[in-house]
Amino acid sequence: MEAYTCFARVYDMYMDNVPYDEWCRQVTGILNEHGITKGIVADIGCGTGNLTERMAEKGFDMIGIDSSADMLEIAMEKKLKSGHNILYLCQDMRSFELYGTCAAMVSRCDAVNYLLTEEDLVTFFRLVNNYLDPGGIFVFDCNTVHKYETVLADNTIAENRESGSFIWENSYDPETGLNEYDLTLYIRNGKTDAEDGNETELFRRFTETHIQRAFTLEEIKKAVTYSGLRYLETFDADTMTAAGSNTERYLIVLEESGKSTG
Repeated sequence: MEAYTCFARVYDMYMDNVPYDEWCRQVTGILNEHGITKGIVADIGCGTGNLTERMAEKGFDMIGIDSSADMLEIAMEKKLKSGHNILYLCQDMRSFELYGTCAAMVSRCDAVNYLLTEEDLVTFFRLVNNYLDPGGIFVFDCNTVHKYETVLADNTIAENRESGSFIWENSYDPETGLNEYDLTLYIRNGKTDAEDGNETELFRRFTETHIQRAFTLEEIKKAVTYSGLRYLETFDADTMTAAGSNTERYLIVLEESGKSTG
């Protein structure tokens, strides 16, 4: 089942705990350390454009890439409101195409975990290397094996909001490294008059299935080597300290390699 269809309209509501401002500070800080303070930056797996908008506010020329037309529709609404000159492209991260190279690329909120094989990871990294300027930087995060095995595991998560509720049923297979979660949404859809004259709340039910892959840091480094990119460093994305065995989300920095600066 295609992900991020019905979920797109309520994505921001249920993701309001995501620290996009902090993520923007992290990414721009890393780019600044590598001398990148302006230029074209591609946000891959941009979703509804939360990080894309924030980086455009910082003065970068942003391109947002996502495979979900429903998510991009929300991003376009934000673009119209903000007035930022953002180019949004509906493309698969395994086969995206750009008209030229970028100073940097970024991918946050575990978009890379939707690549389900090491071959897909290498293919994606090769595209990144191809579309980066000489010495360009790629900053991305991904959920760790520890998070899937220990934190999400085979748990069920539920949450009620005034406008609706969701049930997240998670399962992780340590042999394949695949994590599947079935998402059921109940979205408030107005009221109707019941036979007794009282108003009755109406809800619409939506379901989606998401599958992600847990990559070890060793597997990621191997894919980086095969792709031609250069590995630089890995942080714990929550603390911005060195990643360890209890890290739930890696923040990884790669550099373009192979192009001449001359």
